[in-house]
Amino acid sequence: MRRICLGAAALVLALGGACSGDDTPDIGARDEADQPGTGASAPAPPSEAAPPEDEPVNVYEHTGPDDLAESVEDIPTRVYVPNGESNTVDVIDPATFAVVDSYPVGALPQHVVPSHDMQTLYVNNNQGNTLTPIDPRTGKPGSEIPVDDPYNLYFSPDGSQAIVIAERNSQIDFRDPVTWELVKRLDVPAEYRDEDGDSGVNHAEFTADGKTMIASCEFSGWIIRVDLETMEVTGGLNVGGKPVDLKLSPDGSVVYNANENENGVSVIDWVNMQELEFIPTGAGSHGLYPSRDGTVLYVSNRLGGSVSVLDFGTRQVVDTWTFGGSPDMGGVSTDGTQLWLSGRYNSEVYVLDTATGDLIRRINVGGGPHGLAIFPQPGRFSMGHTGNYR
Repeated sequence: MRRICLGAAALVLALGGACSGDDTPDIGARDEADQPGTGASAPAPPSEAAPPEDEPVNVYEHTGPDDLAESVEDIPTRVYVPNGESNTVDVIDPATFAVVDSYPVGALPQHVVPSHDMQTLYVNNNQGNTLTPIDPRTGKPGSEIPVDDPYNLYFSPDGSQAIVIAERNSQIDFRDPVTWELVKRLDVPAEYRDEDGDSGVNHAEFTADGKTMIASCEFSGWIIRVDLETMEVTGGLNVGGKPVDLKLSPDGSVVYNANENENGVSVIDWVNMQELEFIPTGAGSHGLYPSRDGTVLYVSNRLGGSVSVLDFGTRQVVDTWTFGGSPDMGGVSTDGTQLWLSGRYNSEVYVLDTATGDLIRRINVGGGPHGLAIFPQPGRFSMGHTGNYR
């Protein structure tokens, strides 16, 4: 059952349809009609690239504090904040917490996305239908690249595909990551859309073997599975509510999905497309960020003004940091000591101490800050969004 979004229509339009549920929800309580159900999905085909069963998998093995790639060691650390209402990007020096640059970009910038080789950042100008490349060594923007409806942007783990998540069009566009020519356009099938014909496809994650993408459909309440070789949907799961960000468990066996209307996180068996567990976190659960040591998952609760700390091993919330505002998207510092998040409805950025949960700083930025990227971060390559590394 799709729940009705509350809030001013103007704000919804300004932020690209990202309205949220009731500001004072019953955390963890889900109506019977909202309980998830599976669609007609076949199990994912086995991958020849999968490791032997006795070989442990850790998808965050190469994203520790000492894993900064040589190719980015000369890049100054900056925080890039896309402001969806102001149509600007603010650049913050994390050493001083000062905004050191600001410049205009295309209409409704949603996320700042590192390229697969981590040498370029792309601003997703959703309504402007362009990408603005940024040179991270200078922090300066280049000429815009025409791309239709770039709400979000990902890269296949092997780097061969740029994957544009076209939320407005209910499409996933597979493009050449160098020329940006369209290779294939995948329309989200009708069975995974809502009664108005929309899916709201907008966030994604990749399996450990790099063969499969899992994507969330915020408007319809579905999670879909996509084969990256055929570029086709191979299954779906209806979790209800408004599913948003996704992150793989360290062992790659399940994917975690933040659900903004359900106020918590679903644990999903992506092979069989089944919800194994639901973990209540806070109001408006939205973004998911693994700690630098890969032991916990930080869950931003956009309507609750808080971050929940979820233990990967026990699947339990072990701490909650409440500081107000509207924490949305961001990332973890290279050394793992800070969590940076945009304040979507408050024109600010939050810096949190990951050891104590204390709010270190609020930084004023432009209107409607969204997919903040702290860059560079540890990892061998980027799979997109605000910094999904392996």
